Order: sequence, then structure tokens, then C-alpha cells
Amino acid sequence: MEYSRPIVMSIAGLDPSGGAGILADIKTFEQHKCLGFGIASALTYQTENRFIGMNWIPLIQIQQQITPLLEQYKIEVIKIGIIKDLTLLLNLVNWLRLQLPNVKLVWDPVASASSGFSFMSNPDGVLLQEVLHQIYLLCPNTAEARFLTGMTDEQEAATQLSNCCNVLLKGGHSMTHKGTDLLYTSKDVIPLHSAKQDLPQKHGSGCILSSAIASNIACKLSLYQACSEAKNYIEKALKSNLNLLAYHA
Repeated sequence: MEYSRPIVMSIAGLDPSGGAGILADIKTFEQHKCLGFGIASALTYQTENRFIGMNWIPLIQIQQQITPLLEQYKIEVIKIGIIKDLTLLLNLVNWLRLQLPNVKLVWDPVASASSGFSFMSNPDGVLLQEVLHQIYLLCPNTAEARFLTGMTDEQEAATQLSNCCNVLLKGGHSMTHKGTDLLYTSKDVIPLHSAKQDLPQKHGSGCILSSAIASNIACKLSLYQACSEAKNYIEKALKSNLNLLAYHA
């Protein structure tokens, strides 16, 4: 079937509050005039301020959700959120590449919930490199960049990660460049400055940002434009109210 809007898929956790994961991603896709598809990688039990627990979805069930969509639709970009471990992620991206050789993958490497609940154990460096070579854009915050590399300096960590793929180092939690995201490509490090540093926090802000980027990529913006416009979008979402769940409209 042909649609006038590009199609973007989210493979992420189901957050019943709608603030993060698949539901937040779909809201973001739709606001960017993309048709959004959602695949569950986990079922979570939470509100915007309490994380109670979760169940992981096995790889075969993730693939079973995706297969009928690939048979019927042209997927432009896939955003990946929480995932059980690097072994599952590598198997998944290898399988996706067989189905869609030219698809662009955006990975938001969620390592823990804002409540402190950990999703992913210490990453294996060899597996991580294999995964990253398949990824178009990695979107870690400063803690996630350090976690993935084992390094203490987030900018050095991002530089190392960018040897494998493009990296957007989010600056919302940085002590050295707070509010400024840094886009690492094979050629440059490009800062994306915030219009205002002190913004209300939101549950799922990383999900929203990476989904906005994925949408912009699907709409054929350059990588820099996709990240810059997405930063504008997330800042509007952060300012949308004083509570933890963002308004998207």
C-alpha cells in the first residue's frame, strides 16, 4: 500500500503512561507527519514517576510483529529503544538488514529508567562495535555514552563511539556542556545549542528526541537538520507543561 507520508517504525518498550517508549514515539511520528508503526520489545509496568517492573519480549516475537508490516509497507527509518541485551540487538539488526538493506536505524541506548532501574548489563565491546556498524545514528546521553564505553569522559566516549557510526551526545545531563547536544560524524563535531538551558524535565524526553530525529530523517532532512529540528521539538515538549508527561500537540 502507498501512503503520502513516510513510514517510521519504533521498536521499543510499551509504557502504559504514554510518556516514553512506543506510545511516545508514535505521538512524535504523527506530529512530524509520518505514519508510525510500533513494535513491543518489552512490556513495562510504570507511571511517569514510578517504575515497577517489566517483561522482555523474545526476539522471535519481535520478528513476528515486524514481518507482516515489512511484507506490506515500505519502512523508511526504524528507531530502536530499550532492548534486552546486545546479543538480541545484534541478531535483530542483522535480520532487519536482510529484510531492508537500505533502512536507517536510529538507536536510543536506554540503559536505565529515570527511577534507577537498570535495563542492560555491562556491554561487550566486540558485540557493541558489530551493532554500531549497522546503526546510522546513536543517541546516548552522557551517562549512556560512558556506560557503553567504560570511559569517564563523555566526549571522549562519544568520539570513540563515532568511529563506528554517527553519534548525537545529548547534553541535558552534562556537567560541562549542559543544554548543548554534540553531533559527531566521521568528519566533524557540531554543537546544537539550546535556546534555554533551564527547562522542566519530562519522562521519556530521550524517546521523544530520537523519534523526532528518525521522523526528520524519513522526511529527507540532512542529519544535522534532523537533529536540529528535533531539538527544537523536544524543547517545545519540555515547555508544554510543568508535569512529567509532555503534551505533543
